[in-house]
Amino acid sequence: MATPKSVAFHTLGCKLNFSETSTIRRQFEEEGYGVVNFDGPSDFYVLNTCSVTDFADRKCRYEVRKALKHNPEAKFIVIGCYAQLKPKEISEIEGVDLVLGASEKFNILEHINSINDFDTLGKYRVGKINEVNSFSDAFSFGDRTRSFLKVQDGCDYKCSFCTIPLARGKSRSDTILNVVSNAKKIGQSGVKEIVLTGVNIGDFGNGTEVIEGLKPKKQALFVDLIQALDEIKAVQRFRISSIEPNLCNEEIIDFVANSEGFMPHFHMPLQSGSNAILKAMRRRYKRELYAERVDMIKDKMPHCCIGVDVIVGFPGETEDQFLETYEFLNQLDISYLHVFTYSERPNTLAATMHDSVPIKERRRRNKMLRILSQKKRIAFYNSFVGQKREVLFESIDDNGLMEGFTDNYVKVSCLGNSELLNTIQCVQLDAINEAQLMTSSLSAMEKAFV
Repeated sequence: MATPKSVAFHTLGCKLNFSETSTIRRQFEEEGYGVVNFDGPSDFYVLNTCSVTDFADRKCRYEVRKALKHNPEAKFIVIGCYAQLKPKEISEIEGVDLVLGASEKFNILEHINSINDFDTLGKYRVGKINEVNSFSDAFSFGDRTRSFLKVQDGCDYKCSFCTIPLARGKSRSDTILNVVSNAKKIGQSGVKEIVLTGVNIGDFGNGTEVIEGLKPKKQALFVDLIQALDEIKAVQRFRISSIEPNLCNEEIIDFVANSEGFMPHFHMPLQSGSNAILKAMRRRYKRELYAERVDMIKDKMPHCCIGVDVIVGFPGETEDQFLETYEFLNQLDISYLHVFTYSERPNTLAATMHDSVPIKERRRRNKMLRILSQKKRIAFYNSFVGQKREVLFESIDDNGLMEGFTDNYVKVSCLGNSELLNTIQCVQLDAINEAQLMTSSLSAMEKAFV
């Protein structure tokens, strides 16, 4: 049986959610709770949810049923984006005891203490999202090699398909001073790599207070943040999780190109290669700007990895417009794709649009782009065969096969030993194996620990 005060966590969704779950987990640990596996018995289960796709409700119900099989008497708490959007519906799921919104989740221990007052208070505590104006910092902890560090939250963009502004509120940021302080703590723990996360991190610098109806002038820009972080010697690697193409300006690209700490790796959401669809999506750029950004990155860093988000089956997307996206991506010098099948989200403008694309057709288009992504990744990997690059090794199996990533995000497999975990080693990239990993061998001349 689990200990008298045990808690288990499960996270759905993005890196930002993982950073917040880890921070909430530390709150429980500081109060004496024992953290146990979500797939076993526990006194409390905490599910951090996502709202990006239409599977949120299904995933939530599944996780509740699965967890309570281990302990039907356990208390089940749901937090996260889906909790903010659909608190009443979630509270009615059999087995759910508490639902907490965007701000309330960081005071979860206080709410758990009032769990016996549900008869009078109700099962959910969710404030109005337009009243959320504070920033709660967070970072993941426990993984020896990598940490996700939250630097920004919320979004002021009004993309027609997206529920994130409804779930997380307006754009707001941490201070550079506090981000640097957290990064130093992470680095001093032995973590080698930090991934900067947020909803729209290129918009870093927004204040949290509104004066006379006007947002205050940004006190800092994203480029100021990364310049400050680059001075931290305790952290050897930084990555930018995702940045909007209109915010990924030349100053940021130049800085990364000349930085030793920031890795040559950009992930920029495109969503569509058709300007007509981009306009319907209410994106803040055209395909021409996106292509300019890719060319600029590759001109300054030919070895840079560039990942792309794209949505297929948006309302009104014709076959010609999809093929326009396909050909645009095929011609771009990019490294991989994250392909999303459009799903209708309540309370979004896109959900009211006509000319819905049939589900079967959405899936066909998704498959075409996933195949293209596979080809792009193989071509990117093959361009480094025979070269030497530095790899941060993150895991090892029983056969001594280690895996890790190069600076430019090539996933590498290499024979070694556990002493090499969480070290950066120079390897020779030999070939791509059947699993599409880059096989490698440690450089005979460069095996020094870093």
